[in-house]
Amino acid sequence: MSLKMEFVERVEKGEKIAPLCREYGVTRTTGHKWWKRYKQGGHAALEEESRRPKTVPLATAEEVVMAVLEQREAHPRWGPRKLEIVLRRRFSDQTPSERTIARILRRAHKVRERRRRRPLSLMDHAPNVQAHAPNDVWSVDFKGWWRALDGGRCEPLTVRDACSRFVLAAMIVSTRGDAVRKVFEQLFRRYGLPKVIQCDNGPPFISVRSRAGLSALSAWWVSQGITLARSRPASPQDNGGHERMHADMAADVQARPATDRATQQRALDRWRQEFNHVRPHEALGGKTPAEVYKVLEKRRPKPYAYPRHFLVRRASTGGTIAFEGDRYPLGLPFAGFPIGLESIDRFHLRAWLQQVDLGLLETVPQVPAAYFDAPTSLARRKPRAAK
Repeated sequence: MSLKMEFVERVEKGEKIAPLCREYGVTRTTGHKWWKRYKQGGHAALEEESRRPKTVPLATAEEVVMAVLEQREAHPRWGPRKLEIVLRRRFSDQTPSERTIARILRRAHKVRERRRRRPLSLMDHAPNVQAHAPNDVWSVDFKGWWRALDGGRCEPLTVRDACSRFVLAAMIVSTRGDAVRKVFEQLFRRYGLPKVIQCDNGPPFISVRSRAGLSALSAWWVSQGITLARSRPASPQDNGGHERMHADMAADVQARPATDRATQQRALDRWRQEFNHVRPHEALGGKTPAEVYKVLEKRRPKPYAYPRHFLVRRASTGGTIAFEGDRYPLGLPFAGFPIGLESIDRFHLRAWLQQVDLGLLETVPQVPAAYFDAPTSLARRKPRAAK
C-alpha cells in the first residue's frame, strides 16, 4: 500500500490529519490536498500526473525546423523576416513567427554575433567651463521634438550664451551638420565668435567614432579658433542651464502645438523675444538677458600658426594626409583643414587640428635607395625556375 493510500484510509477511519502529517513527515497543506483528492476521485486521484504542459506554444515541429535550417543554408545572408515570408508559402498558418525563426537559428549557431565597435572618444569628466563675460561660452543642443497639428516634426536648434542667458537662436532646422553650420555662420556674422562652445555627445555636434570625437561641424568650430567643451554621455546636468531653458520652452511653446512648422517657428520667435527682452531673471539680479548681453568687440577667426617644427599638410577631400609619398587616413570630418604633423619617431606622427590632438599616425619609413642598388637585394633577385 502506498504512503498516500495508507494516509487517507487512516483519515477515513477517523484519525486527525494534523497528527498524521507529523507522523508521515508531510506538511498540513499536503495532507489536506491528499484527503481532498481522495474524496473527489478516490484512489485513482492520488496517482501523480505528468507535470509536462499539454500544449507547448513555443515548440516547433521537426519538419519546420529542418526547413528553416535548409533555407538558411541556401541563403546565408537572409534574416528571419525573409525566411518567414518564404516558409509561409509552404507551411501557411503553421509557419513559425519571425522571433521563433531567430531563436531556431541562434540555437543552431547559424547567427554570427556582431562585434560591437567601442567608441574612440568618450568623456569621463564634467566640462570645466566658466563664463565671465558674454561670448565666453555658448551652449548648443536640439530641444526634444514634438509634432505640429498637421503632423510636422518640430525639433528646434537652440543656442544660448551662458553668461547672459541670452538665447541666440531657436530655429526649427534639420539635424544635419550642414544645416546647423549655416545657422552658426549667421550667428558668427551677427554676434562674433565665442571662446567656447559646449555641447553634448550627440550628432551632429560630436562623432564618438572619429578622432578626438570631432564631427565635420565641430572640426569646423575648432578651425575657427573655438574651444570645444563636451558633456559626459547621458549627463544633462553638465549643461543644466541649457536644459532649464528647454523646460521653459516646453511649458510655453511645446505645450500648445501650432498648426504647422512655419506657424510653430513664429511662435518660437515670439517666445525668444519675450525670453530675451521681457522676462526678468533672478540669476541676473532681475535684469533681462538682453540687458546683460553686451558685446563690445566681435571676435573673428584668425589664422592659426603651428609650431615651427610641425609639418603642415591640408587634408584631402577624402580625409587623408600625404606624407613622404604615402597617404594616411584621418577621417572625413577633417577634409580641407590644415593639419599639423609632429614627428614622434621614425614610425609615428602626431596629428593636430590647431590645439586639438588627433592621435598618432603609424608611418612607413622610406626604403633607402642603396637597398635597390645592391646586387644581392631582394628587389634585384630573379625568381627561380620551377624544376
